[in-house]
Amino acid sequence: MGRPQATPAPGPQRAVPSKQRTPQSLRRTLLIGILLPVLLFVAVDTVSLYRKSLQAVNTAYDRTLLASAKAIGELLVIEGEGPQAQLRGQIPYVALEAFEADNRSRMSYRVSDAQGQWVDGDRALRAWHGTLPQHGPYAALVDFYDDTLQGDPVRVAVLLQPVASGRERAMAMVQVAETLELRHTLAEQILLDTLQRQAVLIGVITLVVLVVVQRVIRPVRRLSQALAQRDEDELSPLDDHDLPQELLPLTQATSQVMQRLHQLLDHQKRFVRDAAHQLRTPLAVLKTQVQSALRGDLAPLLALREIETTVDLATTLANQMLSLAKVEQVRQQKDFAVLDWAQSARSVALDLSPLIAHKSLDFEISSEPCPVLAHAWMLGELTRNLLDNAIAHSPDGANLSVSLTNQGAHARLCISDTGPGMDEAQRLRLFQPFATGRPQTGAGLGLVIAREMVQALGGSIALVNRYDGQQRTGLDAVVQLPLHSKPAIDSPQKEA
Repeated sequence: MGRPQATPAPGPQRAVPSKQRTPQSLRRTLLIGILLPVLLFVAVDTVSLYRKSLQAVNTAYDRTLLASAKAIGELLVIEGEGPQAQLRGQIPYVALEAFEADNRSRMSYRVSDAQGQWVDGDRALRAWHGTLPQHGPYAALVDFYDDTLQGDPVRVAVLLQPVASGRERAMAMVQVAETLELRHTLAEQILLDTLQRQAVLIGVITLVVLVVVQRVIRPVRRLSQALAQRDEDELSPLDDHDLPQELLPLTQATSQVMQRLHQLLDHQKRFVRDAAHQLRTPLAVLKTQVQSALRGDLAPLLALREIETTVDLATTLANQMLSLAKVEQVRQQKDFAVLDWAQSARSVALDLSPLIAHKSLDFEISSEPCPVLAHAWMLGELTRNLLDNAIAHSPDGANLSVSLTNQGAHARLCISDTGPGMDEAQRLRLFQPFATGRPQTGAGLGLVIAREMVQALGGSIALVNRYDGQQRTGLDAVVQLPLHSKPAIDSPQKEA
């Protein structure tokens, strides 16, 4: 048995850095994408061209073989008569010299009778035992085939030549063979010439691609330099007037991202500025109240009540400012889903029922299914802010109603209170930050938050005074959001 291996003690594992991927070069990608298919085509075309060149050379030189065979056939004679008649050939080698192109090829011939018996020529050349093609390219009884002669590959033409002498008739088989050096040399020369032209073509294509890519990426480099020279806080749209059309979607999307970043940074700066300004006042008041309580200027119970009021106001302000910041976060994330606004509104009304009961309000809510595309927190907070504002401005024992209905392509929320409504000064400062009709308890951000939420959801909001003659009888907070789809028609539900 082997010794047991020691198990390493558990400890923190070091993270293995992932291999950073090298960015691809546009020039290299285009060169590979263009030259690789071209080279593949050249390779396939080279093989095809060599075969076709060799076939064309064979066709041309086969004619020479046929002419040689015919020339030899014309020199054949029949000697004797009757049973003693024999086929004879007296063919000088000079008869073949006219058909030899140069000393790179050698020609041989063989003459046989109809039975394949040797009559004249080279005995090393094997007799032909094939069949003639039915539809050959020539009118003569001729066939061409490849063979070997003394270990060398040769091309052979066989011709069946009728021979007549006096009253005697015979059929002669004339075979003429030629070595293939000249044919291969000519085919290779054609191939090399073509490859040279194709190499020049590939060089031209490579040069053109390099020049074109250089010209194409010049605007990209100019844009990159412009971005690199920008200030850190410069988020203006990119200048794309001289860019290629294919790059416009990229620059436009980049400009949109920069615009969103600009809006987000502005919102953060405004939030920090407003938070610093608004929280400074209640904190200063709280410090003054604590110092006054320590000096004994007020009774302890009265001082604690004033401190509690200031802390409540600061808490309300901080919560509303955090809600305002969260609205912008949800707007950027766009994590929306189809929600039933009626269900959300009834849930908010149930949460605020202790406040309604505390003021003994005559509360009524009616709703029907209203599917909208929204964020759950945003939809609930919108309804909560408006309903909480209506409760705060309603006198004890007054009427308060909430209705949620479908109107065409929109869902309509109407919260009607019987409070004092808005005077002209409040109407002019409507939806302005930190403008409140309740300085002691309100932070002045509720309507601002509601407006930001409604705009993020693609809807509209309005506050309208109700009148009975010349007298204001209350205020209607009306919000409209787009319906996501046509809901089923249900009877309105009412609760008192």
